[in-house]
Amino acid sequence: MTPFGGLASFIAFLERIELPAKLQEHMPFVHRSPNSIPPAHTLTAFLCSVVVGASRFAHSDWLRSDKALHAMLGIARFPGTDTIRNFFGRFTQGSIEAFWRPLWSSILPLFLMPEEGYSLDLDSTIFQRSGHQEGAAKGYNPHRPGRLSHHPLLAMLAEAPCILHAWLRSGNTSASRGISAFLKEAITLMPAGWKLRCVRADSGFFAEELLEFLEDRALSYVIVARLTKNIKRMAAGLSHWTPIDEDYAAGEFSIQLSGWKRVRRFVVIRERIRESKAAVGRKLLHVPGYTFRIFVTNRSEEALILWRDYNKRALIESRIEELKAELNADGFCMKSFYASESAFLAVLFTFNLLSLYQSALRQAVFLGGAILGRAGHKTVLHISSAWGGMAKHKPLLNAILHWQIPTSPKFRSPFPFHHHPCPS
Repeated sequence: MTPFGGLASFIAFLERIELPAKLQEHMPFVHRSPNSIPPAHTLTAFLCSVVVGASRFAHSDWLRSDKALHAMLGIARFPGTDTIRNFFGRFTQGSIEAFWRPLWSSILPLFLMPEEGYSLDLDSTIFQRSGHQEGAAKGYNPHRPGRLSHHPLLAMLAEAPCILHAWLRSGNTSASRGISAFLKEAITLMPAGWKLRCVRADSGFFAEELLEFLEDRALSYVIVARLTKNIKRMAAGLSHWTPIDEDYAAGEFSIQLSGWKRVRRFVVIRERIRESKAAVGRKLLHVPGYTFRIFVTNRSEEALILWRDYNKRALIESRIEELKAELNADGFCMKSFYASESAFLAVLFTFNLLSLYQSALRQAVFLGGAILGRAGHKTVLHISSAWGGMAKHKPLLNAILHWQIPTSPKFRSPFPFHHHPCPS
């Protein structure tokens, strides 16, 4: 018996996309002992552990005695915690590049690119660390100042959703540190024919290095500007505002900041401060009653379009929270930096696999042609036989029709409830 029978469809999906063969093809390690567990099996076991909710390496033991799951996976011997740790402990910077980058590229073509191209969102986050792991350092940590942390950098495709590229970095690294090299690697991973519609980032990435990199490659961008003294002065001095509604107005200016090679366009969104809603943005001392959000861009559309486009970037924040809360991306840490980075990449790779799986589930279950009709006096839906036929989907429909909302055991009384009338 197994509590993880629902993994059967996910495991079938992994077989469908030929993941076991891809793992074997790109695996940089070979075991000589006939009694050893193949490295591809070890990684598969870890991926499944993450899917079912493991937040530490030790939680992989949840699956070690599940013979039914082992049979579904085609694994004769399920690796223990030490085997999984030793697997990640073998990774170096070179083996990460040799294994994870080609493996990543092999599944990206399975995502369908929108006609206008992808939006690429950049962001970083904080992984709290306890101990003396390599790369854990004191840096920006608003929740626990002064504590050690890692500072990962992520590039996510908004429309997929898909993590295109990621680095695990030292905790004392700034958000935009090494951004040009990072984006160069990210673009190299993209399949032939893919294009980027726009690159979006917050003020942590407001750097000349990034802007020049994007402009040299003719890539559009909308990036939140850091409010330096000159930018504040220009925004405060704006006299022409285009009303958006009673609370918002838009303006713009162009300026070449110190150290920049060219003049760039800045778009300003001004929001009226009101008691009923917390205004987003920063206050300017010389303009009371308003907050301001300022973006630097090389796009020519009007300010309202750019503002609404940038607001869609908020999806990356929720996906980072999903990585932490649902897949525990910050929970698998080892003393070796590259071991921690490899485990981190494995969790992100799992995120991409689940994204593809959800898309496949949508196509296999939700997308089915149908026509409204009548059967006797009842309105019925006639479903296309091309959907796979009712014999295939009837068990699913019956399960849904007879599904009962579960009640927490603590809300179930151990005694039957008897109604007693109140005394008059």
